[in-house]
Amino acid sequence: MLTRPDAQSGRGRRVQPSPVAQVARELNLLTFTPERLTDPDFEESVHSLQPDCCPVIAFGGLIPQNLLDVPKHGWINLHFSLLPAWRGAAPVNYALLAGDTQTGATTFRIEAGLDTGPILKQRHLDIAARDTAGSLLSSLATIGAELLVETLDRLDEGSVIARPQPTTGITLAPRIHMDQAHIDWSASAVAIDRLVRAMTPAPGAWANVVNLDALTLDAVTLDRVNIAPIELDTGPADLAPGAIATSSKHVWVGTGDTPVRLTDVQPAGKRWMPASDWLRGWRGNTPTLR
Repeated sequence: MLTRPDAQSGRGRRVQPSPVAQVARELNLLTFTPERLTDPDFEESVHSLQPDCCPVIAFGGLIPQNLLDVPKHGWINLHFSLLPAWRGAAPVNYALLAGDTQTGATTFRIEAGLDTGPILKQRHLDIAARDTAGSLLSSLATIGAELLVETLDRLDEGSVIARPQPTTGITLAPRIHMDQAHIDWSASAVAIDRLVRAMTPAPGAWANVVNLDALTLDAVTLDRVNIAPIELDTGPADLAPGAIATSSKHVWVGTGDTPVRLTDVQPAGKRWMPASDWLRGWRGNTPTLR
């Protein structure tokens, strides 16, 4: 078993094994946690073991060619997209951002390029209208585990044939950064909905809470909130992007076209709460989101 090295985590910054390493050790599996895959001791261990196949899931590191050449069936990666779509670190997030209606899982043989190796097997999955990155990843993990086991069985039998990836339909899904999760309220309601769902649960869509100075119209930042998946339902007309309107139960925010309804928000350093409860905390001083 190969996984990342033990690292500090949690409030106490205690050194903890990765979840993979923790389970592997509980099962008394041989576990490697090298700082680098070029570590001579690790390279020697792989060559001495001579594995038939090395399955890989969300490892995130480039594997040197001299290690790729060791297993007779290669290093087999489970990737959560229908390659060649969404090659990279965040395929689930980008599928949601793009408004894709279908995704899936792919097993392929790793080569030097980024997710470019020949495809072994694929399985399709429809994306539900309210899927978030978290719910979609959970579904893909289930079908992906089944697909990986099936792939390994077929490789052992010699009944699976690798096929080159198509040269068309290639899209990239690089690592998500926090600034990408900032909501632009001048975008359409549909685009904002996709963004929030794509960033849930991590890194989390967010917005600045501001008040506009009545004299200078400068925005004064008061807070920052994380936004839970929104609702696309009927709200007040003529609401400017980022402007907030309320009823007895609901909170709407203006967008580039139609308003959206907030469900839950999380102010910085606080718990998640219904948007209506959060807004009541401003005591009549309705802010704007930017």
